[in-house]
Amino acid sequence: MSGTLYNTDILRLAATIPHHERLVAPMGSSERRSPICGSRVTVDVDLGPDGRVAAVGLLVRACALGQASSSLLAAGIVGRTPAELAAARDALSDWLAAGQGEAPDWPGVAIFAPALPHTARHASIRLAFEAAAEAAAIAATADRATG
Repeated sequence: MSGTLYNTDILRLAATIPHHERLVAPMGSSERRSPICGSRVTVDVDLGPDGRVAAVGLLVRACALGQASSSLLAAGIVGRTPAELAAARDALSDWLAAGQGEAPDWPGVAIFAPALPHTARHASIRLAFEAAAEAAAIAATADRATG
């Protein structure tokens, strides 16, 4: 793999994942696993009364790219709506699939530009965003059912 793929910034993010403990009784939870490398990311979320993410917890057992992606997701998830998380997931997936273009509108995600030609690594980068979008959707459904 390219030396620039696992650069200092990626490794720094991988080592500093915020919200790195699972929530005790989350409103929504989702785990995603990469079949290629076995990386796994679990995201728990609670939504506030305004329907935005109020609390998040993560369990990350992933490669450096999956850890770095989890770090970026965790740093920017609080205050987002389930729809915003679904849009972020889709934008990241589209950007990775295209292999070029401007990075999606999520703080710091452009750091993954060196991974664009490495399609086997894309699943690891998407894990946290996929799990977060699903967990938030589950939480929103649970909130509507109990609210």
